[in-house]
Amino acid sequence: MTKTLELIFDFGSPNAYLTLRVLPDLLERTGAALVITPCLLGGIFKATGNMAPMIRYADAPAKLAYENLEMRRFIERHGLTKFRLNPHFPVNTLLIMRGAIVAEEDGVLDDYIDAVNRAMWEEGLKMDDPEVAAAFLSANGFDGPALLARTQEPAIKAKLAANTEAAVARGVFGIPTFFVGDNMFFGKERLDQVEEALLQR
Repeated sequence: MTKTLELIFDFGSPNAYLTLRVLPDLLERTGAALVITPCLLGGIFKATGNMAPMIRYADAPAKLAYENLEMRRFIERHGLTKFRLNPHFPVNTLLIMRGAIVAEEDGVLDDYIDAVNRAMWEEGLKMDDPEVAAAFLSANGFDGPALLARTQEPAIKAKLAANTEAAVARGVFGIPTFFVGDNMFFGKERLDQVEEALLQR
């Protein structure tokens, strides 16, 4: 049986983008398969009382500065030179996360995530604008208008909501969160622990 690493994911987290850029080497070293579960970060925050660091630490500038330092160190360590903080941040990800559910149903979730991550964290596009999102998707191998039209289907909306509720029920409070079996790990800083847990399986 193939061992798996589950990633609770939303495009709204720059750290989720950074994590996905370094995971291929970890997966190769551990022989694990990656399973991505699309969830809505805003819904997770609302359900758990958590907030984005830029909001939570707004009155603690030293803490916020350190969060930014850790991000820069991670970027430099892994040579993630294409990363750019989205100028429209924070972006409402409801549309593109419902799009992830559509892509998952169509069997192209990995390609969709790779493309939209580039739009968000390399090209700096305003992906909560339906016209921008549709044009980008169409230019990157998808039928943008058709895919986004399907995000309005009740079953698609319900699946994203169910994923989010299930993640909260498992103890998730932010993204990126990883599961190795029932063991939960939060944040890109826990990747060493994630790798250790996978090697023990």
